[in-house]
Amino acid sequence: MRWRDMDWTLFALVLAISVIGIAEIHSATLATKFAPVWSKQVYFLITGIVLLLGFSRLDYKLILEASPWLYVVSVAVLGGVLVIGRAVFGSRRWIPVAGTHLQVSEFVKLVIIVVVARYCGEARLSLAWKDVVRVALLVGLPAGLVLLEPDLGTALTYVPIAIMGLFLGGLRWRQFAVLALGALLLMPIAWYGMHPYQRGRLIGFLQPDSDPLGSGYQVLQSKIAVGAGGLWGQGMAQGTQTRGEFLPVPHTDFIFAAFAEEYGFAGALALLGLYLLVLVRLVHNAQIAPDRSAGMVVMGVVAVLAFHVVINVGMVVGLMPVTGIPLPLMSSGGSSLLFTFVALGMVMNIRAARYVN
Repeated sequence: MRWRDMDWTLFALVLAISVIGIAEIHSATLATKFAPVWSKQVYFLITGIVLLLGFSRLDYKLILEASPWLYVVSVAVLGGVLVIGRAVFGSRRWIPVAGTHLQVSEFVKLVIIVVVARYCGEARLSLAWKDVVRVALLVGLPAGLVLLEPDLGTALTYVPIAIMGLFLGGLRWRQFAVLALGALLLMPIAWYGMHPYQRGRLIGFLQPDSDPLGSGYQVLQSKIAVGAGGLWGQGMAQGTQTRGEFLPVPHTDFIFAAFAEEYGFAGALALLGLYLLVLVRLVHNAQIAPDRSAGMVVMGVVAVLAFHVVINVGMVVGLMPVTGIPLPLMSSGGSSLLFTFVALGMVMNIRAARYVN
């Protein structure tokens, strides 16, 4: 692969969002116990860039061919996390790697993207019900293991991968209607299968004022922070809600609220514009992909990133329940950032393959 075949525009957009994220993590955590977190994020960003460049030179066809084995290993590792994973706040999601802790379920997203893309890419122009069931099982098994950690937010991020693969693979609208109806009928069962804190989050979303100091606290404080930003914001490190520590963990899931408080509606709109440009660029790369499976891989990445942005921003402004889904490239955390850069590295290789004679 020649370096000039890289999508440098996409790389610049992603790097810009990542740098903004590090600056906001630093700003939001000043004079708190989380103050050193921003420097750790810098190391993750450097590692992510190295991984992106490395995967951009790894033939995507080899990954597609190895996807069944990668899937088996991923499921086995997810099972292992439930046994030996590090427990934090009652959840087992992390394993120790090179002096840090990585969330395996984040990297499994890429494996699911590749597996679904390979299966649906090789399918006929329309999917039979057996194909739909197989895709559901392929995604449902790792999602079920993640739910046992428990981590509802990450498990939900696997769903748009399946939906995107099925639609691109030729899912008929009648099949979609049956699946949607089935999902609605399963909601009462899902409610009783939730952990108490998960039900509390949903209640807090529907009725935040009913428990303003409990389940509704995060949403109410987040909305106050966003509103306090006004049109132009209060300025870097000047957010009253953030600096007053009313906004819980502003450097992770609620970093968009901290950013909106400091830079206002104009800044938030500009940031969302950068995300939109990234997604548009990815869709363009999917359109020029050398084959059907490759295009589906890129669109799988689009599905995951778009889902993350919509759910996280919706959560921050009170339009979605709190699910613990981070904002890509912005939220503090190495696993999510590294997954994104690895996925984008594979996209770069798919793009470059178009120029190979």
